[in-house]
Amino acid sequence: MRNRQNFGDTSPEDFRKQLHELADWIADFRQNLGALPVAPNPAVAGPGAILAALPAEPPEEGEPFEKILGDIDRDIVPGMVHWSHPMFLGYFGWTTTAPAILGEIITAPLNVNAMTWRTCPAATELETLVVDWIRQWMHLPQEFGGVVYDTASVGVMHALAVAREEAAPSVRKHGLVGAGAPVFRIYASEQAHSSAEKAAIALGLGEENVQRVSTDAAFRMDPSALRETIARDVRDNFRPLAVIATVGTTSTASVDPVAEIASICRENKLWLHIDGAYGAGFAILPEKKSLTDGWSEADSIVVNPHKSLFVPLDFSVLYVRNLERLRRVFTLVPEYLRGDTVEAQKNYMDYGIQLGRRFRALKAWVIFRSFGREGMAARLREFVRLANLFADWINSDNGFELVARVSMGVVCFRWVGSARRADRTPQRGVPTGESDLDALNSEIVGRINASGRAYLTQTKLRDRTVMRIGLGNVLTTEEHLRTAWEMIQETANELNREK
Repeated sequence: MRNRQNFGDTSPEDFRKQLHELADWIADFRQNLGALPVAPNPAVAGPGAILAALPAEPPEEGEPFEKILGDIDRDIVPGMVHWSHPMFLGYFGWTTTAPAILGEIITAPLNVNAMTWRTCPAATELETLVVDWIRQWMHLPQEFGGVVYDTASVGVMHALAVAREEAAPSVRKHGLVGAGAPVFRIYASEQAHSSAEKAAIALGLGEENVQRVSTDAAFRMDPSALRETIARDVRDNFRPLAVIATVGTTSTASVDPVAEIASICRENKLWLHIDGAYGAGFAILPEKKSLTDGWSEADSIVVNPHKSLFVPLDFSVLYVRNLERLRRVFTLVPEYLRGDTVEAQKNYMDYGIQLGRRFRALKAWVIFRSFGREGMAARLREFVRLANLFADWINSDNGFELVARVSMGVVCFRWVGSARRADRTPQRGVPTGESDLDALNSEIVGRINASGRAYLTQTKLRDRTVMRIGLGNVLTTEEHLRTAWEMIQETANELNREK
């Protein structure tokens, strides 16, 4: 017992020393992150390169922490896409903050399972508190209760499971066939997240029963098209079940007209789910309160604080009007858990599929207390400012065009060539015969990402390839953004000369 290393643990003295070493490593990594390549060069670190550099056989004996940390520096860090890099401009941007890192460090040694109140009262009650803080910031009525999951995709699946059970009350017990359930239909805009289809697959509703509704010029769901699609499905003997309205779509961050959609849902007795994974966080800004129009009419809403409220991955909250509706679908207490189940208290294992649950609320609590609403609001305003500044740069360059109006921290744009821009129809894609520009825009993104100097993403809008940036990193400054814009311009001109 004198050599604890033989038992897979570390002596208290060595552990304290290692913690100090790790603290320095973390501080140095974050301070020097901007000097690293944003992503590995695929020509140097292609598929399998990292795996080939690591031992194929598992270790027989323990190795010193210093060696492990050295291998992380040598083999792991160079093979990463650094989502927290100030020049990472893909997806919705990403961030890690000092309070977030501290919150994660505190959470790790506690290592609790927050499945029931009795297994960790503090984890359960802190989750209840943090979820309610977010509810207040989102201006949701008190009748909405929430539960923390890992991602919004899980949230929509759970929400639709409740909608399915309420529309066919015996599905939980007998299954869709045994309950004689009809063929249900789910409606989402053509810009909504693919989690709708994944939820339909998991719930036995069928991928093809997710009906994609057309959008308007601003890429928002068209309420008249929604009405027509529902009416057609009723005539064809399908059973409309739910509508997913999006606040901050994946490609453009557009916002569906939730209040109009809510009215349609009331008329047709449909479940209304709001996917606010990205956009809902902006509701903490008083000037963005209009985002919440119609939210009080929803049955469920998902918010991802790991997208816009500075909590590191993974942290998503599903709110349901009267959370008991969710518990009725998923509660199941086997005998081996009965002794640790207190009926009078909230047991979060009852509100979803997952039994083992991390103490996710602690890191969010640390972050929210460190920033305060005002601190988070100031950062979000800066993201919006930078996005609009980037849009101004695009509008001032005849070789590029803005493809969607700027919403929150996302900008979608396209290289069109100075000679062609005058012939273009705003926000409606490229004229017929110019599809070669798709390849060029895709190549711009590919070359920039391969350089390791910045990271962008691309998407399809009106069947045309467009470039896209997302601003959500506290380390990204106007100088970083200017550097990225100059890279985009230079790469586009270079490719244009090559063509």
